This record gives sequence, structure tokens and C-alpha cells, in this order.
Amino acid sequence: MVNVFGNKATRFGFGEGLVELGKKNDKIFVLGADTVSSVAINGFQKEFPERFANVGIAEINMLGMAAGLAVAGFIPFVSTYGVFASGRPWEQIRTTICYSNLNVKIGGSHSGLMVGPDGATHQALEEISIMRCLPNMTVLVPCDLVETKKATVAAADHNGPVYIRYGRENVPIITEDNTPFKIGKAIKMKEGSDVCIMACGSMVYESLMAAELLEKEGIKARVLNIHTIKPIDKQAIIDAAKECGAIVTAEEHQIFGGFGSAVAEVVVANCPVPMEFVG
Repeated sequence: MVNVFGNKATRFGFGEGLVELGKKNDKIFVLGADTVSSVAINGFQKEFPERFANVGIAEINMLGMAAGLAVAGFIPFVSTYGVFASGRPWEQIRTTICYSNLNVKIGGSHSGLMVGPDGATHQALEEISIMRCLPNMTVLVPCDLVETKKATVAAADHNGPVYIRYGRENVPIITEDNTPFKIGKAIKMKEGSDVCIMACGSMVYESLMAAELLEKEGIKARVLNIHTIKPIDKQAIIDAAKECGAIVTAEEHQIFGGFGSAVAEVVVANCPVPMEFVG
């Protein structure tokens, strides 16, 4: 039985993490792009208005401003819908932020399919791919509200650009405050040796549910929560390949160039085993 501790959107974990950071570090500065309430950064705006700016629907300018704040010694967090946080200012992220390894944190909300009535134009289905290919970029895809808060706090302590992917709709909370979280370190959510299901984001819960169904058929599936897509936990993947003999990846993202591709790159170079991709 999967333990569920509530049901709330991961975007609120990002917002809670920012408020916690703002209280203990006066170098945290937050920028929004006219979606302040939607991406849950209004709490920081209320608590620390002097360290907040709503730049309007001007994402390219927002990332340029964040770069300037980083050069000035601040730790800027920017947030808007993931499709606009990653796609529209991609060249600025690549050239101004990543090439210079600036300490900018990018929050991509409303990721994947679950954007409710916002529709297809607001579904971010490519940003794992286009963010992980950038030099110096760290990519985090937490699975629930609690883990998103931890990822946000951890991003502030990590030197260099970070992309955090989170969502709009409520998802089950399956981790706790004492669940370990470390950038680059996968979490084994369920033991198993017949197949390993590796997942990120909202698909971690779905993978645990799938593992329960498989168990009823006599198949013991290991479930790994790989919340860090880059740098990915190579050892956890290699161990799973050797011990389970088959891998299924699951992501709320297209299968081309995304999380599954990142896992496959490790597998093919170290321990080739059969793989299937769900996306």
C-alpha cells in the first residue's frame, strides 16, 4: 500500500521553499512574469516586497535581469509557466546564464499535461530535454509538494544555474519531511529485483501504483525516484540494471530527449538491458 500524506500541487512547495529561503537569506530575490499567483510566488511577494519584481509578460527580459542580479551577488529565482520559462528565453539561458555559470534558479511551473483548462499551448512537454543539454545546468523534477520545497531550498545552496520543474494540479504527497533529499542522489521508493521502474515528478506515484499491480501478478518491481535529471545518479541506474535486468522509465514529458533518454545514456554505456519508455 502506497502511503499518501495529502494531495496538493507541487507549485505550492516551490512557493513555501522561497518564503523559507527569504527568511534566512537576504540575498534571495524573486522575479515573476505576470503569473505570480498561478505559480505560487505571491507568498514571497507579500513577505519580501523589496526583494520581488513582477516584470510582466517579458520572460526574455526577466532572465536577463536575473543574470544581472546574480552578477551583483544575489541568488535570483525566476518563475513562470515552464513552457515560457524554458522555451521563450532559451537563448538567454544558454548564452548569458549557462555559459557564464551564473547562479540563477529557474522555476518552471505548470509542467507536463496537467495544466487543467490552460490548454495545449501551456503544456510544457520538452523542457527536460532542452534544459538538460545546456552546459552547467542542473535539472530537478521533484515528485510532490514536500520534495519540491526541499529541491527549492537545495537549489539555493547549489552554485550555478538550476531548473526546477513542477506542476499546477494536485498530486499525492508521498514523501515526508524526514525523507532524504540530495541533488544527484536517487531515492529507492520500493524494493524489487524483477524490473526497475524509474520515474520523476508526478509519475513516481503512478509507478508505485503500477508496482503494486505487478506484485499481485508475482512480479517484484523496484521503484526509483530520480528527482535529479542532471547530474543523474549513474550508480543507482547501473545497480538497477545489473540487479533487475530490465528498466521502464516514466515521465510526464515526451520521450524524445527527456528523462528516459538520460537514463538510456547511462544504461547503454555501462550495462545494456532491455528498456521501455513511458511518456
